[in-house]
Amino acid sequence: MKGKTVLVTGGTRGIGRAIVKAFAQAGAHTAFTYRSSQQAAAALEKELKEKGRETLSFQGDAALMDSAEEAVKGVLGQWGQLDVLVNNAGITRDNLLLRMSQEDWDAVLAANLRSMFNFCKVACGPMMRQRRGCIINISSVVGITGNAGQANYAASKAGVFGFTRSLAKELGRRNITVNALAPGYVDTDMTASMNDAARKAVLKQIPLQRVAAPPEVAAAVLFLASDAANYITGHTLVVDGGLGL
Repeated sequence: MKGKTVLVTGGTRGIGRAIVKAFAQAGAHTAFTYRSSQQAAAALEKELKEKGRETLSFQGDAALMDSAEEAVKGVLGQWGQLDVLVNNAGITRDNLLLRMSQEDWDAVLAANLRSMFNFCKVACGPMMRQRRGCIINISSVVGITGNAGQANYAASKAGVFGFTRSLAKELGRRNITVNALAPGYVDTDMTASMNDAARKAVLKQIPLQRVAAPPEVAAAVLFLASDAANYITGHTLVVDGGLGL
């Protein structure tokens, strides 16, 4: 990744943070966005700069087009190119459908799906002019299997698959790959709130009998962005320990 420029949305916690660190350690110039975690963003930027890595951070709501335009413009202004875009920003607002508010439905679709549209739309132009690029959209195994109480989340993550395949067909002729990655249960803030009974129930469904660590997901993202994956596009890489089998 040396010399390449990477932009990661939702980069201050969990999977996003691990992705930012993995690209930085691989030699890339890294930029990331965040919505409200200003302290975490500053700490991550400081950590990477102390290791001699060039890093930028952008605060904003990924569901807003203005935020996407500002981040991509900032990356191009600093480094003159954008080689890899990782759409990781996302939220959950779980509830059974009968109890789910329209606000919770709209908020999850905006954060998980519209944000991807925004950043891809803005990043496509520079990548097309470069005649190269890589887009990786973070989905979830829940988008494949579904999950009770997560109709909004499952719908948003299932939408990532169709969007990814369609965009791969649009951009392939410009040497731009577009892939999705579907993690299973990962040890992050989103899963930390699970009680012991729920965690044990989940582990019984996973052939590997454990949840993933964020760096394991980041390693898969790094692979999809590497030269080793140059002929892979429109694909969804499932990283779930066998949960979806």
